[in-house]
Amino acid sequence: MNVLLIGSGGREYTLAWKLAQSSKLGQLYIAPGNGGTSAFGINVPLKVNDFDGIKKCVLENSIQLVVVGPEAPLVEGITDFFKADAELQNVAVIGPDQQGATLEGSKEFAKAFMAKYDIPTAKYESFKAETLEQGKAFLETLNAPYVLKADGLAAGKGVLILDDLEEAKSELSQMLSGKFGAAGDTVVIEEFLSGIELSVFVLTDGKDYVILPEAKDYKRIGEGDTGLNTGGMGAVTPVPFAQGDFLNKVEERIVKPTIQGISAEGMDYKGFVFIGLMNVNGDPYVIEYNVRMGDPETEVVIPRVKSDLLELFQATAKGELSQCTLELNPDTAVTVMLVSGGYPEAYAKGKVIEGADVSVENGLTIHAGTTEKEGNLLTSGGRVISCTAYGKDIEEARKRAYNRVDQIKFEGMYYRKDIGLDLL
Repeated sequence: MNVLLIGSGGREYTLAWKLAQSSKLGQLYIAPGNGGTSAFGINVPLKVNDFDGIKKCVLENSIQLVVVGPEAPLVEGITDFFKADAELQNVAVIGPDQQGATLEGSKEFAKAFMAKYDIPTAKYESFKAETLEQGKAFLETLNAPYVLKADGLAAGKGVLILDDLEEAKSELSQMLSGKFGAAGDTVVIEEFLSGIELSVFVLTDGKDYVILPEAKDYKRIGEGDTGLNTGGMGAVTPVPFAQGDFLNKVEERIVKPTIQGISAEGMDYKGFVFIGLMNVNGDPYVIEYNVRMGDPETEVVIPRVKSDLLELFQATAKGELSQCTLELNPDTAVTVMLVSGGYPEAYAKGKVIEGADVSVENGLTIHAGTTEKEGNLLTSGGRVISCTAYGKDIEEARKRAYNRVDQIKFEGMYYRKDIGLDLL
């Protein structure tokens, strides 16, 4: 079958790499793809929210399955667009409808969903510009640190954790005055949960599900989890502190009621649920939902999946996921993200990348923000390349991932040297 994969990052490269291994794949198209994805299929120069262009591509290339990588087209309703179009109705889409995507598109909606279905999460209230003073008063009832979340999509930058009450009040005012644009028209304030973060990934057809490997990612730019938040500087799976009893609690208290809630709300949900969790003294609490795979977590989770990913997607689209079993590689996987100098703030593009094609065993070099021009591989984003490696444990996987990092060079290249160290 012919497949269209939408997106351009490390997540999409990893999905393309995995889909290309399926005997069921005819031709893979990636829109728009990056400087490395053409190794697995045909890059198509389309923006991820160009629904008319995507329709044309699907019809011209007899595409039977569309896999949506990033959140923006899902929140904008690409699945509903396919369902409503007579020419596209029979094309399967991996990604929820617009109602389902609101679990990521609106923090307030997600919190209300969790409350309705008794899913453990932090206490919260939400505020708009006209209730700013009530918001400040609510902050006064909480203990530091203070958690402020822009309700809408803010490219991973809409969450602030502040230790000072006056600073929290000031930031609340700025957020409700347009700091994050329309994404901050509503701000969710919630109590701070103290614990260790991790993510659990679920593939669901709306009624049944398979749980993919859990992962821990590293959001801050600086070593020791310091500095500004980023899209993610690295990830590790499996997570040693989240095994056995803890994962059973996650399934019983969070995964099952989430899928039951999705079904009860009538969402047309065929795709991934990313559950951001906090382990608080051995009990799981939901921090957030995403409605797609995470990045850079995909870069360690998908390489551990031994099953045919396209077969899993076909079963998901048909509502037959209950007939599937998930086969996993028991090894540990670690990924380290190489970023442009200055990221996550202003950074230069167009730097020549060397060594990305060097063959290194036990892993893969994943393109994220790369482009090809006149035979050169160039940087085109903040997060440029992710180096993933396997090992029998974190120590071995770390060593191999950093060996891979050592092969690659571009001007201004930066990476964290402590990915996975805290788990040893």
